[in-house]
Amino acid sequence: MNSKKKYKIAYVASEVVPFAKTGGLADVAGSLPKFLSQSGVDIKVFMPKYSLINTDKHKIIPVDFINGMKVRVSGTAHDAMVYKSTLRNSDVEIYFIENPLFFNREKIYTDDIDEAERFIFFQKAVIETIQRLRWVPDIFHCNDWQTGLLPLLLKDNYSWDKLFENVKTIITIHNVGYQGIFSKEAAISAELKPEYYSPGGAVELNGNVNFLKAGIAFSNLITTVSPTYSKELLTSEFGHGLEIELQKRKKDIYGIINGVDYSIWNPELDKDIPYRFSKNNLYGKGLNKKFLLTELGLRFNSETPVIGIVSRLASQKGFDLIEEILPEIMKLNIQLIVLGSGDSRYEKLFADLKKKHPRKTSFYSGYNSELAHLIEAGSDMFLMPSYYEPCGLNQIYLLKYGTVPIVRNTGGLADTVTDWNESVDNKTYNGNGFVFNNYNSKELLLKINLAVKTFKNKTEWQRIMRNGMTCDYSWQKSADKYIEFYDKLSNPDD
Repeated sequence: MNSKKKYKIAYVASEVVPFAKTGGLADVAGSLPKFLSQSGVDIKVFMPKYSLINTDKHKIIPVDFINGMKVRVSGTAHDAMVYKSTLRNSDVEIYFIENPLFFNREKIYTDDIDEAERFIFFQKAVIETIQRLRWVPDIFHCNDWQTGLLPLLLKDNYSWDKLFENVKTIITIHNVGYQGIFSKEAAISAELKPEYYSPGGAVELNGNVNFLKAGIAFSNLITTVSPTYSKELLTSEFGHGLEIELQKRKKDIYGIINGVDYSIWNPELDKDIPYRFSKNNLYGKGLNKKFLLTELGLRFNSETPVIGIVSRLASQKGFDLIEEILPEIMKLNIQLIVLGSGDSRYEKLFADLKKKHPRKTSFYSGYNSELAHLIEAGSDMFLMPSYYEPCGLNQIYLLKYGTVPIVRNTGGLADTVTDWNESVDNKTYNGNGFVFNNYNSKELLLKINLAVKTFKNKTEWQRIMRNGMTCDYSWQKSADKYIEFYDKLSNPDD
């Protein structure tokens, strides 16, 4: 859909693909703005210029008329240099805020003592940059705690500037588990009024300053990355201590499932897999499986299902459940391929497993984009037994590749994966994966067993595969939803 109005959107994020990435936020920030632009939205993206970013590779150039800008943090004026480029495969401008003191680090996020000041500087510098561009956005679209203070800064520090008088704000919560929790000195560094961080204040929680709480309190609208997760956030189990604040804004919270850029994640076009295939011609699927196994030094057998995992190795992702039943899993006629890094406990688990079962398992510690695509394409099934999963992108990617997900019924997994059930709707075959409900290793093992058993019936298995490959989770559908909310903000009485 094209927007009723040509909105101007300042899209602010701490990480954007392909410039810098630690998680799904970067994928969203690198894709959604492109599709909003295609729908007629005038959008500019803003992110920090980390020293890790390859300036030459991404053709990042300075914005000379802005450079020399001063941004005050903790009463000190810091230099802010501004650069620009465009998002991959688009004309969408992206602006980078540079300051070596804050962003010349080995990682995007740190445990350094000035972590709060780093992102206070970034948020203020975004506002100051827009002032100098003389480009007045209708909406600031913020993302996660690193931009959570921005709606308050507009109302407080920059309330004097009539440029922002009619500006609205949205914050998207990608994972409420990360909140930006700091001592009250962070609020002093941001030069906020004491009323905001005193006990019971809008940014205070449990004696600390909470950046995400500020975003929840002061944004006009709150979105999150799946409809189910928008409801889970309101519970004590999944609200991570912010459920009461979120309940206060219940009528303003909406869930929009993340999309996929099918120009990148598509087995008919994917440049990172050796053989193309589609739902109407699955021959290449088996060839990719054979290529994957050969590359990893495993023997190919078309009758042996390959289970893939591409993930951050953390308990949130369900690896504690996998650990409990791994001996039983390895008794099955399967091969297991794992790509990821994270908790040393789980890295050791899979490294040891590879040594113990060298003919059945492979483990790559770290991240490898080409291998990730190959695992998505070459696996028969895929494990995502998360305790909670705000949206999840891998299950959306792999559906298009005919790789059948085994997931828990939570968050975005619940919104995108339907349990295979051949007996409903008068024998209408539906479902695109295997879903278990309770966070329980026995339930997970039952679903794995059922998937392995079902794999033997090629007709039934291909039906499940094609059900997944037919699903449409394109970014354009998500972009249309965001435009509806931009309309809602601009025309609240409609």
